[in-house]
Amino acid sequence: MADEPTSAPEASGPLLVLEWSGYEATEYPQFFQPFADAYEGRMDEVIEYSFFAEDAEAYTKLQSGFEADVLHPCNSWWSLYVDSGLVQPIDTARLSNWDGVHPDLAAMGQFSGEQYFVPWEWGYDSIIVRNDLVTEMPTAWADLWNDAYAGHVSIWDNAETAFVMTALAQGLDPWNTTAEEQEQIKQALIELKANVLTYWADYTESYELPTTGDVWLLANAWQDAYAYIESEGYDVSYLQPEEGRLGWVCGYAISSTSNNLDLAYELLDAAIAPESMAALGNEYWYGFSNMDALPMVDEYVVDFMNLDEVDTLTDRTVFYRPLSEEQRSMMSSIWDEVKAAP
Repeated sequence: MADEPTSAPEASGPLLVLEWSGYEATEYPQFFQPFADAYEGRMDEVIEYSFFAEDAEAYTKLQSGFEADVLHPCNSWWSLYVDSGLVQPIDTARLSNWDGVHPDLAAMGQFSGEQYFVPWEWGYDSIIVRNDLVTEMPTAWADLWNDAYAGHVSIWDNAETAFVMTALAQGLDPWNTTAEEQEQIKQALIELKANVLTYWADYTESYELPTTGDVWLLANAWQDAYAYIESEGYDVSYLQPEEGRLGWVCGYAISSTSNNLDLAYELLDAAIAPESMAALGNEYWYGFSNMDALPMVDEYVVDFMNLDEVDTLTDRTVFYRPLSEEQRSMMSSIWDEVKAAP
């Protein structure tokens, strides 16, 4: 007798995911391959998305009462979610791919001895330079203030990154600033406006702005934007600033209000499956948390991202650190004042 056909798993969805655009499983199934395979033809029934453009927006949204099942913030915000009771501990025993996750990355998502976040991707913030348009090659974050680039700089419309970037350019510790140093950073950002053509918000703008010819230096860019622009034939560089590239780690959590746990764990486990991680590395040039994916990633990406040297990553990269509520509020207030200044 022929084997009975295996029925597709039952889903209790739809699972609501609070997400950055560009990672949705319905559009990019290769980043969640086992999940996409299990629900082929039914993805729109089992998963829905609500998008955000920066961490502050996602955090505020959940604080205001928005209920999602799964969320995807970055590491400097993780402690705020835990302290606010917005996420629940994760039972890593329910994740069949957990053993491949790099322990240093996993540790970033641990608070009070419990795992609250599943690290997924990591990468850099740096400066994309149109080599063919600049007469003077920048070498540091501080060079964004150089008059040679007046009217041809774009930076991310993000309070945290603007503050940290400027602190480094000023030779300050971004996470231990005095009131006087915070004023110094604010004034420096106001001065930078003379060089800024525009602030970019959505990641798609970071792909497009350097191709216009108007933006020569795109700051706070992630390496996927560099990969895309270079693949389009533009002569660009991705700087290793003298002060160090900024580094980030983002990952998934389950909200404290979610009761859709089976589907949530299934999505998280699929996200860290080696084949999903390899697709993320090959297509977006991102670092990934599950090192079992390394043999499946293109050699050029491994070399560019130093994916085989994750243990020494912090020696050459300035990683964002957890923010207190006071720091978050301070940075947000400074950024509001900067943008409002003439």
